[in-house]
Amino acid sequence: MTSTDPKPKPTTDAWGIDASWLDAFDEEHHVAPATIDRLREVIGTPPADLLDRAPIVARPGDALEVEAGDVECEDGTTRHVDGVLPADFPLGYHRLRTPEGRTRSLIVSPGRCWLPEDWRAWGWAVQLYATRGRGSWGIGDLGDLRTVRGFAQAQGAGFVLVNPLHAVAPTPEQEASPYLPATRRFRNPVYLRIADVPGSDAVDVEADAGRALNDGELIDRDAVWALKRRVLQRVFDAGFDEAPFRTWWWDQGQPLMDWATWCAVADEHGPDWHTWPAALQDPQGEGVATFAKAHEQEIAFHAWLQWQLDVQLRAAAEGVTVIQDLPIGVAGGGADAWAWQGVLAQGVSVGAPPDAFNALGQDWGSPPLVPWRLQDADYEPFIQSIRATMAGAGGLRVDHVMGLFRLWWVPSDGSAADGAYVRYPYEDMLDIVALESHRAKAIVVGEDLGTVEDGVREAMAEHGILSYRLLWFEDDAPTEWPAEAMAAITTHDLPTVAGLWTGSDIAEQREHSLGTDADLERGRSSLLEHLAGLAEDATPTEAVLEAHRRLSTAPSVLLSATLDDALAEERRPNMPGANERPNWCLPLPVATEDLAAHAGVQAVAGVLAEGLQPAPVTSKHKVKDAKQGKSGGKSRKK
Repeated sequence: MTSTDPKPKPTTDAWGIDASWLDAFDEEHHVAPATIDRLREVIGTPPADLLDRAPIVARPGDALEVEAGDVECEDGTTRHVDGVLPADFPLGYHRLRTPEGRTRSLIVSPGRCWLPEDWRAWGWAVQLYATRGRGSWGIGDLGDLRTVRGFAQAQGAGFVLVNPLHAVAPTPEQEASPYLPATRRFRNPVYLRIADVPGSDAVDVEADAGRALNDGELIDRDAVWALKRRVLQRVFDAGFDEAPFRTWWWDQGQPLMDWATWCAVADEHGPDWHTWPAALQDPQGEGVATFAKAHEQEIAFHAWLQWQLDVQLRAAAEGVTVIQDLPIGVAGGGADAWAWQGVLAQGVSVGAPPDAFNALGQDWGSPPLVPWRLQDADYEPFIQSIRATMAGAGGLRVDHVMGLFRLWWVPSDGSAADGAYVRYPYEDMLDIVALESHRAKAIVVGEDLGTVEDGVREAMAEHGILSYRLLWFEDDAPTEWPAEAMAAITTHDLPTVAGLWTGSDIAEQREHSLGTDADLERGRSSLLEHLAGLAEDATPTEAVLEAHRRLSTAPSVLLSATLDDALAEERRPNMPGANERPNWCLPLPVATEDLAAHAGVQAVAGVLAEGLQPAPVTSKHKVKDAKQGKSGGKSRKK
């Protein structure tokens, strides 16, 4: 198939399953009938009246799916609508009652994410766990994030992009990957700075033992959490003024109670709710209620940890935008999967089809949300995850944003290559992201890397979601990249500049048998083309600066550099497929307190700051109006 041939459009059935898919070379592949049958069984048949009770997601000025109704607004007022939302209708989550007495959710969105006008910024991408300082206990923490924020502000940076901070099970064996959390609604207490927890000065905090954990060549999360948990429990048990905590806990509502209860049960019965006693597997069941009454202090402890995390993150993010990363899913045995087991698919996981980088495809291990069940749940699991990840920081990066359009479902009894794409109600989901962005005043970036089907980037642009452009991936020069984007060189899954330049990254790939020599050499050569013209005897530091000089010419709204590159670190944080490698456990070689004075950090900061000089605005690069309000005015009637 040549590039001028029209791309075939996949046929999507009533379950939302695509019968075929296109790879990166536009070659069409057909899904096995057995896979389609299996996925239909997993998805199930939606209720006949789903479209009559599912949420209406609209924008002010839109035609609705009903002719008339009374709307009970969030603020307690009631407004009547006659088939069309008035242009001044309030944004938010409302309830619509039709003349026939049917009630359904009405979600009113501005249609576009929040983005300051005439704003451009550069910033640091940080793997927080790797950013250890002299006050850390074996892992980078929110105190270190505060330090990074401080020197980033002093350098003129406008944002800090961090890895997912979401919580894993509180059990002794800690999940290393930030992209496989137990929840997307709450944060990992391993990131707490113990010295900043009120009351820690009144107990034995074992500070010497904590600092000694920095001596390890790798980050030992199990050891870090064992010590931090012991000390945090000691602080909690010593007593504190509970009034502000109880008020905060009450404001968090049922989600926090569910999370803290799940943690308490996991402490006794393990991190996978499928293995728990039957009476504890239903979060609304009598068994869980009985357990909660008998374990009030244990549950309060886990809720208190979240309070401390909220306080420390807000302090760390003060004065700068911290862009938090939203993983594509959660662990199948975790808290979100327990709370929303009626919405998540059983017997499948999400991943990616075979491509040029992985001939076998990928299985990421997270159970997907069933599209019709998500609608039937008023999108609540999605809303809570988006809202919680934006909270207290000012930015959101949506990992694998294409997953809002379609996800590759992998049956548990097959390989990743045996999957199929399942479609999602992306227009509704993008409008929800825009509403939450507007409320939190949070910028949103979508990670649109890899195979991106037609229409995805256009829909992102319509909704004010910034694209994500990498020097390693783009064929065009950075000067031709769009303004509506975050521009960067690499990600945590791809080679660092120094690792690519020296050849150490390809050597490590060979060590872990991640491809033939020919394939690996071809991959390295394709990336080195983006540094064409650089002298062959250039040092890694010179290669890093040249890469950032090229990046700095992009007119994109955001320019991002990793601390790994600034330090000329050769090992990438994660090498997909290298299961014996210490992925997500590699600390930076420079203490957090010394980063600001590091020559490489200063040089990269200078290059990017210079690149933010006003760029010429053309029709191609102009950032669309980010004012909130109606966008498009298209009919939402069906």
